[in-house]
Amino acid sequence: MIVQRGWNADKTALSRERRAPARLCSSSFLFFRAEKKKEPGWSLALPAETMPAPVSERHTIEVPRTARFHVRGAGGSGCSAVWFVLHGYGQLAEPFLASLAVLAGAERLLVAPEALSRFYLRRGTGEVGASWMTRAERADEIRDTVRYLDLVWERVHAERALPGAVGLHAFGFSQGGAAAARWAVLGRAPVSAVTLWGCPLPFDLDLALHAARARRLRWTFVLGDADSAIDRNAWDVGIARLCAAGVAPELLRFAGGHELEPATLALLGQ
Repeated sequence: MIVQRGWNADKTALSRERRAPARLCSSSFLFFRAEKKKEPGWSLALPAETMPAPVSERHTIEVPRTARFHVRGAGGSGCSAVWFVLHGYGQLAEPFLASLAVLAGAERLLVAPEALSRFYLRRGTGEVGASWMTRAERADEIRDTVRYLDLVWERVHAERALPGAVGLHAFGFSQGGAAAARWAVLGRAPVSAVTLWGCPLPFDLDLALHAARARRLRWTFVLGDADSAIDRNAWDVGIARLCAAGVAPELLRFAGGHELEPATLALLGQ
């Protein structure tokens, strides 16, 4: 509720509320009578017997949309590995891929899908970033993201004439790490390795249900010693969950913060 201050707004509003019955105005805001409490002061409360019945039903629909991804490398029969590199919150695919140049190689194809939800980073104008998901409608967004990455993989595999035995690596930084982990476990693509950089294992991944798939993956976690953006407890809990599921993840640390560090990237690419 937005409370307007100035011009004795509280006194005037309460005076009007005492005179007017509950009603639904044309702008669809619900106004209701203020009831005086026994103790000094006022509260705005809607009696239970006057609570309105639901006026809408929730529906969903799948819609086609255009997404973009960037590729570095030629592919073809000489390609031995494909890395899907997923950017962090507020980043875009093209500059993120450029920051991973140390991973490029003659036998490696780098694919950077861009998250489906773009937004302005500064109050509705200027620079644009993208997000993989929010907590709203999270089950739908997770399913959409996994399906999107599967479709990008199928497109790249077909168009780049990749050999059947090519290795597929899911790499994610920050928010992109959660998307990479979910795709590796829940998707159709034959991911064989996953790296989460500056990101804990998503709490919603059901390792009991997907234990066999999780154990087939090679897991690597990378964390900067000065990374203040990550929830350290969640990082530890995620690793403990994997260990309990029979997975032995590789842990890499570096002297840095919530950032990509070239020497550690080069080590991953060996």
